[in-house]
Amino acid sequence: MADGSGELAALPASGVANTLGSGAASSAQVHNPLSRKLQKVLETRLDHDQEMLEALKALSSFFFENSLRTRRNLRGDIERRSLAINEEFVNIFKDVKEELESINEDIQAMSSCCQDMTSRLQAAKEQTQDLIVKTTKLQGESQRLEIRAQVADAFLSKFQLTPDEMRLLRGTREGPITEDFFKALGRVKQIHNDVRILLRTNQQTAGLEIMEQMALLQETAYERLYRWAQSECRALTQESCDISPVLTHAMQALQDRPVLYKYTLDEFGTARRSAVVRGFIDALTRGGPGGTPRPIEMHAHDPLRYVGDMLAWLHQATASEKEHLEALLKQVATQGVEENIQEVVGHITEGVCRPLKVRIEQVIVAEPGAVLLYKISNLLKFYHHTISGIVGNSATTLLTTVEEMHLLSKKIFFNSLSLHASKLMDKVELPPPDLGPSSALNQTLMLLREVLASHDSSVVPLDARQADFVQVLSCVLDPLLQMCTVSASHLGSADMATFMVNSLCMMKTTLALFEFTDRRLEMLQFQVQFDRYLSAPDNLLMPQLNFLLSATVKEQIIKQSTELVCRAYGEVYAAVTNPVNEYRDPESILHRWPQQVQALLS
Repeated sequence: MADGSGELAALPASGVANTLGSGAASSAQVHNPLSRKLQKVLETRLDHDQEMLEALKALSSFFFENSLRTRRNLRGDIERRSLAINEEFVNIFKDVKEELESINEDIQAMSSCCQDMTSRLQAAKEQTQDLIVKTTKLQGESQRLEIRAQVADAFLSKFQLTPDEMRLLRGTREGPITEDFFKALGRVKQIHNDVRILLRTNQQTAGLEIMEQMALLQETAYERLYRWAQSECRALTQESCDISPVLTHAMQALQDRPVLYKYTLDEFGTARRSAVVRGFIDALTRGGPGGTPRPIEMHAHDPLRYVGDMLAWLHQATASEKEHLEALLKQVATQGVEENIQEVVGHITEGVCRPLKVRIEQVIVAEPGAVLLYKISNLLKFYHHTISGIVGNSATTLLTTVEEMHLLSKKIFFNSLSLHASKLMDKVELPPPDLGPSSALNQTLMLLREVLASHDSSVVPLDARQADFVQVLSCVLDPLLQMCTVSASHLGSADMATFMVNSLCMMKTTLALFEFTDRRLEMLQFQVQFDRYLSAPDNLLMPQLNFLLSATVKEQIIKQSTELVCRAYGEVYAAVTNPVNEYRDPESILHRWPQQVQALLS
């Protein structure tokens, strides 16, 4: 049966089907074993039998020819193939076995090594137990030391300078100063202030040592900063100086050392003083760059321009020097900065006072005339007021010099007016035939008009001009009135009054063109009313007197009224001339004596 099934299995599918078909048709026996087996094979579903499918696939790999011989040898072939596969499997597992044995040997060796190492470690542990304890203790100590090191680093960073900062502060004397220097200096000051905290703890010794160290560093740094600033200031001798921001910062830092700060300012003032003096001499003799503007000495023939150019140059130089000082001290925050600026500007401009004074004195002493002297006086007063607005009211040498020159020019001006007035009285002219103003009066009024015209155009402050005006009028008008009175004394009553009225009207016309003349105009107007009355007293008689029938009564009324006027004038004259009443220049108020008034009205 086995052989039969093998042959059946070796049959091709078409042969099996033909055989089964013919068998089904010819056999009627249902219980035939072969029929049942065939039926079972036919009913088998190969698509669900994976093992069968795999077997058939494996069979197809070497069963290529369906012949009787191959079918008979199929089993042997399968067995031989199975044997070859098993032999190959055995060979492969032999290699695996050998590898596993090698691994096992290695594991055994490692196990022996580990046991040996464990034994040695145990022995070493027993031997180094004390070392471990010491190591643990040292580790704890190391942690504490590390914490201490961190605290020490923090302490040093707060209370000590870095090497770079030390080099910046100590540096060489000729070395440059940079902004980093001021940062290091500020760090020293901060440490010096912060170290006071240590003095309130148990670290007083360290605090005192650090404070002493910082104090020494500060003194060294300030000394170096002072030497550098002093050198920088000495180099500022050019006409236009450029104040560097570092020098400005240096002055701010030096204010903590008032003595060094003052010495540096003095050095700056000395350097700028020489620059201003040299610039002033160059402006006088050489002029500007390329000859523009021209040298001031070229205008020495024109006194007013000559003096004005010198004062204008000094005014500009004073303003420029103040700007330089303000730039130098702009970061200094002390209350005395303005006083320092005024003091140093005064020192700087002091050097030009001598050449200025000599030249202005030469102009004034040459007596260029009353009008020019008055203009120069006003010019000096204006620049005194202007320059004082720059340097303040401090008594600087420049202001003192300008004030002295102003007073000198004013004195010589009034001397010139007084000399002119005295000449008027030396030779009094007789009134002209037409009883108009004399030539001396016209000339003097022309001089007064020029003086007052320059007075009105002056840029001197109003109050100062008004004070000068009163003195000018007193110096000119009073001698004029006296001259007119003496000149009119040679005339008759009517001619005298007419001449005086004409002269007074001429004076009034001249004064009416200028300011500050109201008081004098009132006095002259009063004089013209009174002189008109003296020249023609009958014109002021009441018309009703002409209706009086008695000539004696009329004459008696006129006589008594005249006596009353003369008596009243005498009382007024006595009160004005009495020193007790303290009238200034009483002769300028009342020009006629009571006897003259009585003679004119008789």
